[in-house]
Amino acid sequence: MIKYLIPVDGSAQSMHAAYHAMRLVSSGLKARFVVANVQEAPNLYELVVAHDPDVLHEVSDAAGHDLIRAAVALLASANQLVEEVVVSGDPAHALLELVESHACDAVIMSAHGGGESERGLGSVAQHVVQHCAVPVTIVRPAHLEAPDAP
Repeated sequence: MIKYLIPVDGSAQSMHAAYHAMRLVSSGLKARFVVANVQEAPNLYELVVAHDPDVLHEVSDAAGHDLIRAAVALLASANQLVEEVVVSGDPAHALLELVESHACDAVIMSAHGGGESERGLGSVAQHVVQHCAVPVTIVRPAHLEAPDAP
């Protein structure tokens, strides 16, 4: 059974990867899914103010699980095997590490995360496509139109 990594950052764009996975499942694909969120590592100011790195980790972990809740619920509602993973660090590098550490066979991800423009590929998607050792499916929202020719 194929195992897919689905990175989700809580944005509407990233949920399109989960919707695409559901379309594949409804077409008969037998798969398992790792729904992941990468939280930025705390900066020096946060470490100084919080005084307790464990508290920062707990808050970050809870935020990450909250951001992936909708994607996990969508896949679980179709009786799919779903793992939830929240890690901290640089998103592009962390996703590549997750592919390896969770023995994923492929990645389904949106072209952009929250806050990025809708043209081309976002920086994280670009890095994953260029450096991932497994196939990467890039998903765009169906409503996006092709850019106008110059």
